[in-house]
Amino acid sequence: MLALRLMRGARPAVQLRRLLVALASAGTGFLLLCALGHAISHPGDPSGALLRLAWCLTPLAATVHFALAVARTDPGTRPRPGLAAIGLGPARLMAVSATTTALSCTLGSLLALLFFLHLRGDLTGMPFDGAAADFLAADAPLPWPAALTLLGLVPAIASATVGFVLRPRDDRPASAKREARSYGRFGAYGRTAARETFGSYGRFRAHRPAGGRSAGAAPDPARGRTPHARAGESTLTAPPATDDQTEDLGREALPTPQEAPKGLPWGIAVLAAGLAVEAYANRQGAASAAPLPGGLAGTPSVLIGWLLTAVGLAVAGPGLTHLCGRLLQSTHPGALRLLAGRVLMSEAARIGRPLGIVCAVTSGVYAMATLYDPTDPEVGPLTTLGLLLVTSCTIATLLTAAVEAKHARSDTTAALLRLGAPATMLRSAAALRAGALLALFGPLTLVVAELAALPLTS
Repeated sequence: MLALRLMRGARPAVQLRRLLVALASAGTGFLLLCALGHAISHPGDPSGALLRLAWCLTPLAATVHFALAVARTDPGTRPRPGLAAIGLGPARLMAVSATTTALSCTLGSLLALLFFLHLRGDLTGMPFDGAAADFLAADAPLPWPAALTLLGLVPAIASATVGFVLRPRDDRPASAKREARSYGRFGAYGRTAARETFGSYGRFRAHRPAGGRSAGAAPDPARGRTPHARAGESTLTAPPATDDQTEDLGREALPTPQEAPKGLPWGIAVLAAGLAVEAYANRQGAASAAPLPGGLAGTPSVLIGWLLTAVGLAVAGPGLTHLCGRLLQSTHPGALRLLAGRVLMSEAARIGRPLGIVCAVTSGVYAMATLYDPTDPEVGPLTTLGLLLVTSCTIATLLTAAVEAKHARSDTTAALLRLGAPATMLRSAAALRAGALLALFGPLTLVVAELAALPLTS
């Protein structure tokens, strides 16, 4: 009930993203039901049915990834002050987010089922009644347990993924956790690093705040008095903020650069392995060809090479984004390049992986478009639907991650505006970031696409 109330009271932009998740779930569910219909109409071809079902895994993964991105940007399930007092802690909000994702995907699965039954001719009264009756085996009864099982895959996997990724966890380092568990010499747990004698807590001025001076400290020349002036003496007021302090404030307003992602070497290694497998497939030829979408044919080595290439781009995406931000700040950067580079380095983990997946999908689509022969069209409607679904989900995931990054740096943007940074500078920094990413990932995508299409052209 709480998840339904949060869904109903969300803003139009949030409702639009949830509607897109439902549409993506509907497309994936319809492809799964079409694979079931092909299996019913061709009972003597189990390998073909399994192959069609296996090709549905790519749209399924793209839909689940998009649903996870939408769940992470949902403002209704973010921890806010006061929610824990009424029982809405991090675990409860995680459950609400998973339930909201399940409801959106279930709505899409129901739409897929209605459209599937309408094309089979089981539901009448609308245009195109029974338009695909022969292909979907309208003369045979529909196995409802199998149909409902396939339709439940997207809601179940999507909600489980959201619950696993958004689970409450302690992101502090292990050293900070150990220090938090140490309560001192007189505490119930732990041990302090320095041993103290009995009665030291009761001595006068034995413990001072952090950064305080000792009792015998020299007078402060900026204030003109010792830190502990005698009673009745006047103390000088603090001096106004200097230019160095203003510069420090401006430096704090910039995004804090994160550490370089550790997956860049692994991603490059997997990408190189995928390209090597594709080169090996090119040398071996197409003796044992397997059908691919669009009427293409390739060896199992080609499929393994494509898969490794896609995984390598996804793993190396955050590291390449971080490297792009570091390159923007090289050779005496100005304010514009410094701001753009810092933002890229701080958002590398958030937008790098969706950007790598978009590059992988774009390279695959480019390879298929290069090998497509318009004189012998064999791209059916289901193949077109699958390509549109995967491409749309990956692009929508990247845009959703960009929206999440924009919301995450809202405090930084407000601080820069308070310091007097013009709005045109912020827009120029955004354009510079987009241009830098395009300059790095564009040629990489073209090279990978050409190498991916090479085994199929020989």
